[in-house]
Amino acid sequence: MSRRVVITGLGVVTPLGENVDALWDALCAGKSGIGHIKRWDPSAYPVRFGGECRGFDITRYDVDVREAKRLDRFAQFGLAASMSAVKDAGLDFQRESRDRVGVIIGSGIGGIETLQEQHETLMNRGVSRVSPFTVPRLMVNAASGNVSILFKLNGPNTAIATACATGANSIGDAMRFIQHGQADIMIAGGSEAALCKLGMASFCAARALSTRNDAPEAASRPWDKDRDGFVMSEGAGVVILEEFERAQKRGAKIYAELVGYGMSADGFHLTAPTEDGSGAALAMKLALKDAGVAPDAIDYINAHGTSTPLGDVAETRAIKLALGDHARKVSVSSTKSQIGHLLGAAGGVETVITALSVHRNLIPPTINLDHPDPDCDLDYTPRTARERHVRYAINNGFGFGGHNPSLLMKKV
Repeated sequence: MSRRVVITGLGVVTPLGENVDALWDALCAGKSGIGHIKRWDPSAYPVRFGGECRGFDITRYDVDVREAKRLDRFAQFGLAASMSAVKDAGLDFQRESRDRVGVIIGSGIGGIETLQEQHETLMNRGVSRVSPFTVPRLMVNAASGNVSILFKLNGPNTAIATACATGANSIGDAMRFIQHGQADIMIAGGSEAALCKLGMASFCAARALSTRNDAPEAASRPWDKDRDGFVMSEGAGVVILEEFERAQKRGAKIYAELVGYGMSADGFHLTAPTEDGSGAALAMKLALKDAGVAPDAIDYINAHGTSTPLGDVAETRAIKLALGDHARKVSVSSTKSQIGHLLGAAGGVETVITALSVHRNLIPPTINLDHPDPDCDLDYTPRTARERHVRYAINNGFGFGGHNPSLLMKKV
């Protein structure tokens, strides 16, 4: 059995807002959501900026204060994005068979802020003051579990942790559940809230982040020769996946159809990609094969494009390996130039963005691409959004550990 799968609902929490239309408008206007950190004092850090979801308050989503305290920030993001996606899809679970509705919302790191806070409590106040909710808050499956509890859903429920590939893997696996008849509807995506003291210190120690403290909005610059690392952000991206005929029957709004999913492993290094891009290329080739689509059918690629010296060159080479001569005819962009890198949530948010590109025939730009790296020589849609009929689009998401998922969607 292989059933058609479509995207019928979108939900986000991002540094450019919690509303899908607001996010889209800001992206296409070339705005940046990156700024100096305000939630805590970063003055002792070599990096003092990121993509914060400022003003986020889970109680605005009808979650009471007492329940909110039992949720790490990453789970709050996942819950909020899921509620927005369900509303956007027009779903009423009172009318659904709840054992046919599932959830896969992953996180690359999970509740690291809870870990940070409770370790401080243990060291400063003793064993008896550690919260009994510590493990339920920090576990990677907390977002997925809480979403299923909120909506009383009994279908497949799991959580994926493949670092920065998490969101794309979650959506790809959710697609398979519907294709194979184990569910009719899936709530899927990624959520992350690692922009805290411990998370920032870890990436600073790894020297993975841009250090442009004097110009945060210009720090994320994929494919630019002056790039100096990625910009860490937080948030969540969730989509509603639905079996096509069922969605049609209920008159659902359809953004795009998911038609291909490819996965591969670099098998090379825990944090660095293969220099020739072969691992990432394999994921794209497998997605094309899964969909039965030729390389020259692709119109747009929402790239992983993290603004790292190694990663951007490797992905450029991967696109050339996967698409051959057609690579130079494809519109490519990295929306991380505007919202930074949401780690495990990146694939979720970028699937939302890719689906909107397919639906609206508009390519969001790569901002800050002022001096292109000679080794990065594709069409990255520099600085300005571009109108283009998008029939087929790819969303790439790569992660530490050598994880390479690639999602392929088409216009319906």
